[in-house]
Parts: sequence; structure tokens; C-alpha cells
Amino acid sequence: MAPAEETLPPDADGVPAAPEAAAAREARPDGRMPRWLPRAMVLALALVACFRLATWAFDQLTGLLLNILIAFFLALAVEPAVDRMAARGVRRGLATGLVFLGILIGVAGFFTLLGSMLADQIVTMVEEFPKYLDQVVSWINETFHTELSRVEIQDSLLHSEWLQSYVKNSANNVLDVSAQVLGGLFKVLTVTLFAFYFAADGPRLRRALCSVLPPSRQTEVLRAWEIAVAKTGGYIYSRGLMALISGIAHYVLLEWLGVPYAPALAVWVGAISQFIPTIGTYLAGALPMLIAFTVNPWYALWVLVFVVVYQQFENYLLQPRITARTVDIHPAVSFGSVIAGTALLGAVGALIAIPATATLQAFLGAYIKRYDVTDDPRVQGRTRRRRGMSALARARDALKRRG
Repeated sequence: MAPAEETLPPDADGVPAAPEAAAAREARPDGRMPRWLPRAMVLALALVACFRLATWAFDQLTGLLLNILIAFFLALAVEPAVDRMAARGVRRGLATGLVFLGILIGVAGFFTLLGSMLADQIVTMVEEFPKYLDQVVSWINETFHTELSRVEIQDSLLHSEWLQSYVKNSANNVLDVSAQVLGGLFKVLTVTLFAFYFAADGPRLRRALCSVLPPSRQTEVLRAWEIAVAKTGGYIYSRGLMALISGIAHYVLLEWLGVPYAPALAVWVGAISQFIPTIGTYLAGALPMLIAFTVNPWYALWVLVFVVVYQQFENYLLQPRITARTVDIHPAVSFGSVIAGTALLGAVGALIAIPATATLQAFLGAYIKRYDVTDDPRVQGRTRRRRGMSALARARDALKRRG
């Protein structure tokens, strides 16, 4: 026998209730909890827990993600050199190792020169400190008609509470400084390791990425990757060329002034001024000014004037010519991208802002349709002359002819 159909309870008039009416009756508050409410509460709590867990994990992994981002752009910068060596028959892993070995030797040599220069200069400044203090004290006495003594100033400085508290705080913060140094070394090692893998396994990484995309998307991804490699490598190489030119120019000045450690200072100025955006030039010029001041205070002024003048020459003449074929980005866009990158990611954003912006600009440029510009004087920066003359001009000309 067929099972009997389930009938709904009748309403007040004795007529069986429709399904819609039954659902509405269940939705009305009758003292019992709706069946869907516990499931909805569990689902909402699960979603909140997943969101909090994802936020916590992202906060914990922010440092690692930034290191991976730096490593990715570093791999893009060295990939052209790795590709050239691989095209000549060198294994890709060996080629990547040789490129990173060259970078390591260059960085180690730079810091060795800088460290030896700073150590010698600090020793010299400590030995000559009484002489500098005598000059300052004599200038103050002659200018303000005072009777200061170098011995009294030294005693007051050595026995001051500020100096003693500073020494105590420095001694207590030795462990913190050591931990920060070790943390910095670990970050450098992490970035180098990821960059090595990204550069050595670049083709395999691209194949793995394209294997999860349809063919139409694969072409766009490979094209974006190629543009990123070209722009990032071009940015690094153009900065290297400008660093070489800047170092040579500052070396000539420092050697002419007779400032000690001119080669090391020139390398410092060239590297710092080019690879630290916006403030790199003035940060790089501070050290040569300080060392030039120990030779002659007027030499520090000459170095400052040269740094400012050379910066203008580089911004308006040298940089547009060198970066026109590599990065091809407007100086205003470059400056804005550096500010935005600094606001978002700090120093990391300032370093990768320009190549990232150049890559995005070149990639989007292929999808923007452009039209021929009309031949209008206003496009060329000139105002178009009005046809005819105004009534006031015509009246003025008529008065002139009558007169």
C-alpha cells in the first residue's frame, strides 16, 4: 500500500493549512527557537573565528611576506644576468650562485672600505678632539667676550648626569642591540635564500604558475613577468651607472680638496645616493661633509654646494637620459610612487616602488587604446588667438585713425 500523504493541521475554520501558512506559523514567535537559528549562530561564530585567525596569521607573517617580496624583486633584478649565463651553457643554479657571489664580494668590499675609513676617522677625531674644542672655545670667547676654559668644559661633560645616564642605558641596551643585529642578519639570509631560489628556479616557477591558468591567461602572466624582469633589471642597472658617475664626480671634488679617504667616500656617495630614494643624496653627502669639516670647515661648505648642484644636474639632465630606455617613468610619478610605497611598506616600499610602478605602467599601457592628438595650439602649450577683434579694440583703432 502507498503511504498516506502527510496532512497539515487545519486552521480555525477547519480548512487544512497551506505550506506557506505553516511556514509563516513556524516563523512567528511561539516560544520555541527556530530550527535554523542554532546553525546560523554556529556559522557566524565560525566565520568570526576564521577571520580572527586569518588576521592573526597575517600579522605574524607580515615580516616573512615582506622578505619574500624583497627577494622576488631582487631575483627579477639578477635574472637577466642569469639568463645570459644560462644561454651560454652554464647551469642555471651555478649561474645564479656566481651572480650572488659577485654581489656578496661587492657588498663586503664596500663595507670593508667604509668600516676601515670610519674606524680610522673616529680615532683621528678622538685624538684631535681637544684641538677642535680649543678652536670652538677660542671662537666663543672672542665673539661673546667670555672666559671659558677647555678643561672646565671637559670636566663638566665627563661628570654630567646626562652622560652617566646615557652610558648606563647604553650598557643595559647591549643585549637589545645584539638581538637586533642578529635579527637583521637573519633577515638578510632569508632574503638571499628566497632570491636565490626564485632566480635559479625561475622557469620552473613560471611553469607551475601557468599550469593552473587557462592558455589566454598564461600569455598575460608571462608577458607581465617579462615586463617586470626588464623594468626591474633596467632600474637596477641604470642606478648602478648613475652611482658610478656620481662616485667619479665626487671623487674628483674630494681629491681636489685634499679630503682623506676620497675613494671610499666616493663609493659611499654613489651607492647611498642612488639606492636609497628621496633622502639618499643628502644622507650620502653628510659623511663627506663631516670628514671635510675635520680638514677645513670651509671644505664642508664646498661639499654641500657641490652635492646640491650635482643633485639638480642629475635630476634634470642625467637621470632622464639614462632611465628613458630602461624605466621610462615620469619624475613626478616616480616621486609620488616612492612616497606611496614608503607610506605602505616603509623602507621596503621606497626601494621597490619605482620598478613596481614602471612595471604596472608598461603592462597597462598595452591595454589602453590611444588616439591621434588633434593639431591644436593649446596641446603644444600655446593659447589660440581669437578670431576677430573685440569691440574695445576696434573702437581704440578707430580713435587712432581719426587722430
